[in-house]
Amino acid sequence: MNHSAEFPTLNPTLYRETIPGGSHRSLILRAGQKLRLTDIEGGGNLSLMALNAKQLTERLNLPDTLKAQHTAFVTEGHCLYSDMGRVLLAITADTCGWHDCFGGVLNAEEAREKYGAGRFGDLRNGFHRNGFENLLVEMGKWDLDAPDIQMIVNFFSKVAVADGGYLNYVPDNSSAESYVDLYAPMDALIVMTALQHPMDPSPHYAPKPIEFAVEDVRDAGITAACRQSCAENGRAFYNTELFCL
Repeated sequence: MNHSAEFPTLNPTLYRETIPGGSHRSLILRAGQKLRLTDIEGGGNLSLMALNAKQLTERLNLPDTLKAQHTAFVTEGHCLYSDMGRVLLAITADTCGWHDCFGGVLNAEEAREKYGAGRFGDLRNGFHRNGFENLLVEMGKWDLDAPDIQMIVNFFSKVAVADGGYLNYVPDNSSAESYVDLYAPMDALIVMTALQHPMDPSPHYAPKPIEFAVEDVRDAGITAACRQSCAENGRAFYNTELFCL
């Protein structure tokens, strides 16, 4: 008897959605779940904030993230640390290879200077949005406000450090269908906006869509490479597991 025909493999994806270019989303990624971000068209950018969903005063700390792992960017095998020395997210797969931790997001004035007025009255739903206000809209859904806006990772974008310490934006870092997987060892609040990187030299407002999908994994082995990539990561996972007891 062909049991596989009677009992097909279930799709582990719990939820899938496309964030239109210029838009924003937020969600709680539960411990044991994986968030896959996909650059649908290539050349996209997804600005992401992360917080401890059970203790919102605990947030992503990029200086510690980069210093502890001796890197200037994040990719597969790296972890995103909180300011309490715990792992908010572990990067368990990555077909892009470089995600920026320096660029931040544009506010309304900066976006207007770069792209022009782009008013709703003229452009309707195509009006020019900015990262600060997009993040603020999502944060309001979780009783957070402007002072709570923090450091972000710009997924799918590359900013390289040149001689003399200058930061150079590298275009076309991400190809179509590039993806990155973020595993949550603890409940994490994720806040996202799909907008162009602030250092993107294009004067045209043309943000691209990013897909996200949530999958229930609950497999501690998925983080093995992240745990073993450096001693600091092992300690950070240990701190996380103590918190989650």
